[in-house]
Amino acid sequence: MKIGTDGVLLGAWTSLKNKPNSILDIGAGTGLLSLMLAQRSLAENIEALEIDEDAYEQCVANFEASPWADRLFCYHAGLDEFIEEIEEPYDLIISNPPFYIEAVSSGNSARDKARQNKSLPFDELLEGVSKLLAKDGLFTTIIPFKEEAHFLKLADEFKLFPQKILRVKGNATTLIKRSLLSFSFKKSEVVINELIIELERHQYTEEYRALTKDFYLKM
Repeated sequence: MKIGTDGVLLGAWTSLKNKPNSILDIGAGTGLLSLMLAQRSLAENIEALEIDEDAYEQCVANFEASPWADRLFCYHAGLDEFIEEIEEPYDLIISNPPFYIEAVSSGNSARDKARQNKSLPFDELLEGVSKLLAKDGLFTTIIPFKEEAHFLKLADEFKLFPQKILRVKGNATTLIKRSLLSFSFKKSEVVINELIIELERHQYTEEYRALTKDFYLKM
């Protein structure tokens, strides 16, 4: 799996104001979000969940090679079976879920599986979060903007209420492409902002640079 802009955005944007001590990364892939949160936080327990065997093995290798290996752990399991084993809720849950609802093919079956919504439907993700999140916890995710209204409606059914929304455009002339969403069990006024990534090809906006500069070798 290549490092994508979606993951970098989510890992950088996710709030750590509640100073989480326990973090869960659902559908971790090769561990990008967990590693970013280990870099950004002092959380003692950062756990990742990945069902694909190859991605799981790469995630474990990446964790072991990182400076934060003692705080990172990856489970090779599906969300449904993981829920049955966990006793303590998490202060922060983060997920860059599969999001292509329509059938697509990149020529790489593992990549296609990771990006197909049917491998982790939004309702199953939200139900899992509602069971695993601490009462004062935070859940953050990134989805296609066209799915935002549907996702918010589903979240409401599980008593997960939006706190912040960041809508992302590739450049000033394109349509909104992604929505970054932050949820908790508490209702509050939703803070909505917009981010433009590029002024032109490979010329990044100051806002995008400020948000992600700590995670790029060259920016």
